[in-house]
Amino acid sequence: MKASRSEFHTIRGLRYHVRVWGDPEAPRLFLLHGWMDVAASFQFLVDGFAREWCAIAPDWRGFGLTEWVREGYWFPDYYADLDALLDRYQPDEPVRIIGHSMGGVIGSVYAGVRPERVTRLVSLEGLGLARHAPDQAPARYGQWLGQLKEEPAFRPYRSFDEVAARLRKNNPRLPEERATFLARHWAKRLETGEIVLASDPRHKIVNPYLFRIEEAIASWRRITAPVLLVSGKQSQMVSRMKDSPGELAERRGAFRDRREVVLDDAGHMMHHDQPERLARIIEDFLQDQPFAGGT
Repeated sequence: MKASRSEFHTIRGLRYHVRVWGDPEAPRLFLLHGWMDVAASFQFLVDGFAREWCAIAPDWRGFGLTEWVREGYWFPDYYADLDALLDRYQPDEPVRIIGHSMGGVIGSVYAGVRPERVTRLVSLEGLGLARHAPDQAPARYGQWLGQLKEEPAFRPYRSFDEVAARLRKNNPRLPEERATFLARHWAKRLETGEIVLASDPRHKIVNPYLFRIEEAIASWRRITAPVLLVSGKQSQMVSRMKDSPGELAERRGAFRDRREVVLDDAGHMMHHDQPERLARIIEDFLQDQPFAGGT
């Protein structure tokens, strides 16, 4: 495995953890993890890169080693956190962003809000959530208010091996050695000896704001950078979005300068399932070369 180092910065009043691989003088990549994941999740992808990059991956607020927020989590804060992180690490030139799932949504919306700040964008199944109608809002607010009355918590595990087993249950394609590595970053040991997930259990509280696909699409249409959209052939994400073929085409069509790749023998966690092939595809895109894999 390529060695990484941890850096801590104050970002918008929070102690933020950033994992960095590679020579600081090498070209930079910003890797944005998904919901209930951590920056270390990109280890296998970074290992697969052929050229030297400085790969920079934050733990989002309330995930991994980054500070928690008592008041809860609001999606616009991720855009502001990303803006501040980019100003710290690469303030004077546009950046290359690779985002997975929630990280793909954050990176792609940001690329539309700040099109001059992004020179290349890779979105790994970051096309957003299911559509919501405005009349669903009252029930969502009620659900949120009800959940606020109880302090959320994660169930404890007896060992990191048990955490690794859960990871493999969630993703049968995940090899045992990768699950063992991820478990040590995905979870932590408490003073009681119990092992719990490292993320803030407040992420379990439903967001009172409905996902507004119209706002995401409006942002995506403003992106000026070339975009690579990667999906896993065996992923269930498209079915979970419950889009019609026309609605799914509307999402993808919002990215004007795009390439699309479907990665075979890969689910939603494609950077775990096929990291070497995915790394080649990403590097081909970043260097504007014909793709070496995918369909």
